[in-house]
Amino acid sequence: MIKDAEILLEMVKMRHSVRAFLPWEIEPEKAHALNTRIRELNGQANLNMQLTINESQAFGSSFLAKYGKFSNVANYIVMAGPKDSDAEIGYYGEQIVLLAQSLGLNTCWVGHTFKKGKVDCELREGDKIYGLIAIGYGATQGVPHKIKRPDQVADAKDLEVDWFRAGVECALLAPTAMNQQKFHFSLNEDGSVRIKSGWGPYTKLDLGIARLHFELGSKAVLDII
Repeated sequence: MIKDAEILLEMVKMRHSVRAFLPWEIEPEKAHALNTRIRELNGQANLNMQLTINESQAFGSSFLAKYGKFSNVANYIVMAGPKDSDAEIGYYGEQIVLLAQSLGLNTCWVGHTFKKGKVDCELREGDKIYGLIAIGYGATQGVPHKIKRPDQVADAKDLEVDWFRAGVECALLAPTAMNQQKFHFSLNEDGSVRIKSGWGPYTKLDLGIARLHFELGSKAVLDII
């Protein structure tokens, strides 16, 4: 089961992406809580997520940072792991995002608008960086993003099942690259759930995030099929 699932579900409803941050440091006790959970999740999934504090070079003054509309990013979580870990990065990384929200911090998933060569991290042999999560105290709390209707990502008949619909509605609150929401949920005859991703950048990572949100909303634990 997901640790502190009820708390994370509440954070799903509160959390929005934030790209502009205040020059406030993350308190040691909050950094400790994040690092503790990161170590736990890395151990579960063989990932190499890392919290980097007070490092501004990755989001320094550059075309990429300006293009992504990021400002004052001095802290980030490195989303690293073995090849083909996209879905796992999304599933476990989003748990850190929601934990951060519960600690009063703001976040934003970042796919490519940073200087990869300036990222401060230690990679194992075979690891790759899938992206970063900017983290800190936001200049604002962000705003809701436009989302699809449930019947655009699941069959109408399946949505008649209350727990399934609750999962889909929660999945639609998940952040996705360019707000594309290219995933589809199906309810099988045996009661299991099938999740499929569409084509496009970061869709497998997005699938992992959507899977976590579906589990939180439906209170069901899924396998990625």
